[in-house]
Amino acid sequence: MSLPALAPIRDADLPEFGRFLTEHLSRSRSPEAWVEAFEQDWMPDKPNNGFLIRHEGRVVGGIGAIYAERPVRGRLERFCNITSWCVGDEFRAQSMRLAMALTAQPGFHITDFTPTEVVSKTLQFLKFKPMDERHAVWPNVPWPYARLAGVRVVSDPDRIGELLAPDEARVYRDHRHLPWLRHLAVGRPGAWCHVVWKPTRLKNVRGAMILAVSDAERFLRDRHAVGQHLLLRHALPYTRVEARLLPRVPKRCMVLSGYRSKVFKSDSLEPADMSNLYSEMVALDLAY
Repeated sequence: MSLPALAPIRDADLPEFGRFLTEHLSRSRSPEAWVEAFEQDWMPDKPNNGFLIRHEGRVVGGIGAIYAERPVRGRLERFCNITSWCVGDEFRAQSMRLAMALTAQPGFHITDFTPTEVVSKTLQFLKFKPMDERHAVWPNVPWPYARLAGVRVVSDPDRIGELLAPDEARVYRDHRHLPWLRHLAVGRPGAWCHVVWKPTRLKNVRGAMILAVSDAERFLRDRHAVGQHLLLRHALPYTRVEARLLPRVPKRCMVLSGYRSKVFKSDSLEPADMSNLYSEMVALDLAY
C-alpha cells in the first residue's frame, strides 16, 4: 500500500472533512456544524484548518486546527487549538504524521482542550504540559451586599459591549454570535469583568459552567453577585469553574477532580493564559 498523501486542510476541503468527521468521529454532529466550527473569523491569515491524509483520492484521516490571535496581558498572541484528530482504522499508523505536521508550525501556542486519554499521553510525549484538571463549585445564594457595595451584573447584550474595555469588548464581539454561549459583565463603573458561561449538569442538577473571565481577581471578588444573578434570573443553584482559571481556589467551595487534563505547549505562557475561548470549547456546542 502506498503512503497516504498528507496535505493542509484548505477551506475548500472543509465540507469533505466535515463529512468524514460525521461518519467516523461523531454522527450526532452534522458536517455543516463541523465546517462552521472551523470558519470562525478569529485569525484572518490562518495558515490552514489542520492537516488531512488522503488515500486514492479520499480522506482517510485528519487533525483539525482552530486558529486565533488574541490579546494576552496587552500583547497579541497566536494560538492553534487542536480538535477532531481522527484517522480510519486501516491508517492509524499515519496518526503521528498529522500531529507532527501540525505541531511543527512555528509561532503558535498550541492547545488541546478535549483530548482522549491516548491523545493526552501522545501530546505529552511531544512536550505538551497538562493543566490543572480540578473544578471548583460553590452555591449560588442571594447576596444583598452586592448592591450596597455598588457591584452590578449586566446581561443586556448591547450594554455589555459598551461597558467593557477595548480588548475585552473585542473578545465579546468575537463570540457573541455563538447562540449557546451566555455573557455577563460584572463590576462597577469603569471596572468591569467579562464572564462567559454555559448551562451545565452535575449529578443531573443544572448549574452554570464558567468558561472564561477577563479579570480573574475581579470575578473572584464579585462571584457572589454573579451567583445571585444566576440563581434569581436563571434558577441555577451553583457555579462551576476550572481551578486553573482562578488565582486561587476560594474557601467554602467544593473541589472536584478526576477530569481528563487539558494540555498545552508554549514557551512563554502559563495554563491560566490558555483561554477556553477561541477554541473548539466554544466553536462547537459541547456539553459540560
